[in-house]
Amino acid sequence: MPAWADRPDRETVLATSQSVIGKRLESISLLDRDAKPVTLESFRGKPLLISVVYTACAHSCSISTRYLDMAVQRARSAIGKEAFNVVTIGFDVPVDRPETMREYAARYSVSDPDWYFLSAAEHETMDRLLEKLGFTYWEAAQGFDHVVQVTMLDGDLGIYRQVYGENFDLPQLMEPLKDLVWDRPPSEQGILQRLLNRVRLLCTVYDASGDRYVFDYSLFVGILIGALTIGMALTWLWREAARTRVGI
Repeated sequence: MPAWADRPDRETVLATSQSVIGKRLESISLLDRDAKPVTLESFRGKPLLISVVYTACAHSCSISTRYLDMAVQRARSAIGKEAFNVVTIGFDVPVDRPETMREYAARYSVSDPDWYFLSAAEHETMDRLLEKLGFTYWEAAQGFDHVVQVTMLDGDLGIYRQVYGENFDLPQLMEPLKDLVWDRPPSEQGILQRLLNRVRLLCTVYDASGDRYVFDYSLFVGILIGALTIGMALTWLWREAARTRVGI
C-alpha cells in the first residue's frame, strides 16, 4: 500500500498485517539482481519467506536481514537445504533497483542460492504487492518507518503466517515452516520420504540454551530398545514352541 501520511497506531499496523493471512498472493512480476523479470508464481511449489526492506535503512533493516540470514541457515540445517525459498524485496522505488539489491545482498554476505533479492520498476507494482503482503510503512525524518515482518507463504502462495520483529524467537519461524515443509499430501511423497520426514519432524527439537534446532536421538534409542525387547520375546517364544514340538 502507499505510505501512510502519519504514523499509524500499533493496532492498525497489526490488523493490516494479520488481515492478509489465508489469502493467496497474486503473481506479480518483479526484477531480480540482474534486472531479469521474476514472477512470484515461479516460487510456487515450496514454502516461501518474504522480507521487505529499503536499502538505505541504517538500523532495523540491517539488523533484521542479518538475523534472518542466521535463522535461514539454521532452518536449512534442520529442515533441508532446498526445502524453501527466501525473497527480500526493496520497497523504495526507484531507489531500490536491481543493482542496489545486488549490493545489499553483498553488504550482508548473503550467499544462499535460494535467496532472491527483488525490486519493482514502478510504484504501482510495489504498492499492489505491499498491500497483498499486509506491509505498512510511513515517511519519517530519516527515511521510512515500517512494520518489521517476515511473511510466510505455503507452496500455493497462500499467506500462512506473519513473523514479527528484528530478533524474533527462532521457533516462531521454524515451527510453522516445519509444518509447511513436512505436512505435504502423501501423493507428493514416496513412502520412504514420508517416513523420513516424519522421523525428522519428531526428532527436531529447539535447544533454548543454544538458540538452535538440534536432533533428539532419544526417539531412536527408544525404538531400538523396543525392537530388541520384541526380538528377545519372539526368540523365546520360538524356542519354547520348538522345545514343545520336540517333546511331542
